[in-house]
Formats: sequence, structure tokens, C-alpha cells
Amino acid sequence: MDLGITGRTALVLGAGGGLGSAIAVRLAEEGANVAAAGRTADKIAETVKRVQSAGAKALPLTWDLGDIDSIDGHVSKIENSLGPVDILVNNTGGPPPTPAAGQDAATWRASFEQMILSVIVITDRVLPGMRERAWGRILTSTSGGALSPIPTSRSPTPCAPACTHGRRRSPMRWAATV
Repeated sequence: MDLGITGRTALVLGAGGGLGSAIAVRLAEEGANVAAAGRTADKIAETVKRVQSAGAKALPLTWDLGDIDSIDGHVSKIENSLGPVDILVNNTGGPPPTPAAGQDAATWRASFEQMILSVIVITDRVLPGMRERAWGRILTSTSGGALSPIPTSRSPTPCAPACTHGRRRSPMRWAATV
């Protein structure tokens, strides 16, 4: 299949394993260069090896999405190394299983920043470039808890639809496919 993305730059969040790693490798097989981001350096290194084996350039990024202040620096590093982000895959992980009730505000805030706010800020950081180039693709993948809450999860799943569905229309006005 030719997706027409040869030479494009993709940023894949949560690329250390599972769906994120599979997406990173598949994008590389289609000719995209990949910035693979995740919390665990060893897991990101494995994904990067697979991306490079597919013949693509790769940039490993050890990145805690809860660190909102680091977003601009990470995206600038991608732009300097691989070029502007053409494809953004927002694939955030979830918090460890804990009861939804009885958590303090700091715990909820950390989950919100990692899973929701990071997606909003990263998307807002790369969208102007997509708009300027009149080309971009944004994929946001959230937990199934966005549709049906997970009883053992404190994650801010009630906010997930706002992050994914609520932001769908605005990028489309600027030639980004969401």
C-alpha cells in the first residue's frame, strides 16, 4: 500500500511498545521518518531499531508527556533532526491501576497532564506548520475508557472525548486530516 508519505516526518507518542511501536514501524515501512517518543529509553531504542530496519531515519526521544514545559524543546529537536512534523500520532499511555475514588488533586492533575493536556499542547505546537505547508495528519488514540469507564482506573477518561472528538473539526480547516 502506498500512503504517499515517503519523506514525511512522523512523531509517534507512546512508541515504546504495543500500538505505538507498531504504528511507528508501519509508518517507516511506508517511507516516513519517525521520531519515536516514550518514557523508557530501552523500549524506544528497540522501536528505533525496527524503524531503521525498515529503511527510515529515526530519532529516539525519552519523553515524559506529563512534563508540559518540555514539549517545545522536544518538537524543536525533531524539526532540527528530521524536519517539520507532518504526521502526529497522539498515543498516550494511562496511569497505573488505582481506584477512581479517593485520589488527591495532585494525582488527578498528573494524569490529566500526561493523558489530555499533553495531547492538546503537542497538537497546538505542530498544527501551525501543517497549516503553513497545507498538509498534515493527526491521529489521536485514547483508552477504551473514553467510551466506557474502567473501574480500576483513576485516569481522566471523562475528559478524553473532549480531547479527541472535540478537537476534530478545527484542524480540518487547515488541511490537516484528523
